[in-house]
Formats: sequence, C-alpha cells, structure tokens
Amino acid sequence: MLKLLLPSSLALAAGVSIVIQQALNANLRTALNSAALSGVVSFTVGVACMVVFALVARDPIPSAGMLARIPWWTWSGGMFGAIFIGLGIVLVPQLGAGTFLALLVTGQMLASVIFDHYGWLGLAQRPIDVPRALGVALLIGGVVLIRR
Repeated sequence: MLKLLLPSSLALAAGVSIVIQQALNANLRTALNSAALSGVVSFTVGVACMVVFALVARDPIPSAGMLARIPWWTWSGGMFGAIFIGLGIVLVPQLGAGTFLALLVTGQMLASVIFDHYGWLGLAQRPIDVPRALGVALLIGGVVLIRR
C-alpha cells in the first residue's frame, strides 16, 4: 500500500493541475479575446516545459530509423491534447470547472473501460466486469449530482 502512496499522490496532483490549467486558459481566453490564441499560449508553454524536462532527464534523441518504425497513429496524441485544451477553454466558462471535469472524467472512464475491454491502441486487454461497470455507473451518478 505504501508503495502506491507517491504515485497516487502525484496522480491527485495531476488532477489538481488540470483544474488550474483549465481555469487559467479560460481566463487567458477572456484577456486575449481568443480561444485559439489561448490554446497556442498553453501549448507553447507546455512545449517549453517538456523540452526542459527532456533535457533534465537526458533523454536521447531518437534516430531516423527508430522514428520511421513508429506507427503513424501514435503521433496523433497531441491532436487529442489540443481537442481537450480547446474544448476546456470554451466549455469551462459555460459549464463551470466542476461540471466540465466531472463530464471529462466520465468520458475518460467510459472510453478506458471500452479500450481496456478490447485492448485497443496496444493496451492490455481487461474485460469489463460487474465491479468496473458499477464503478462507471456510480461515476455517471456523481456527474448528475454535481451538475444539478
């Protein structure tokens, strides 16, 4: 149990950072009067932070051969990050941070149990069972309670 304390704490901190990110991006949208420019700023700062992280971690630069062997679809993760950021910038002011993130987590849970069940995108196959289905149902119930 103690072995999971640090990773679990970091995951909680990541959740808090998402709330902060969405609120700051929504504020920047208002200040710049542009959802698109707010997203560009968010990604530019994010890229700068990841470059620093890669340098500190001393990650090696991949060879052209290695890059060529990577399936084309694995490069599309940033596109989904842009969808998340863009929708957050637009929807957080309309829905509120709590409702937006509750719906976001519900979407994540529904997608994750389906992706796990079928083993899509290289994930280990984990069948949907009653406890997992009940967990998703309870999460959806929580969204309804948060949204009312």
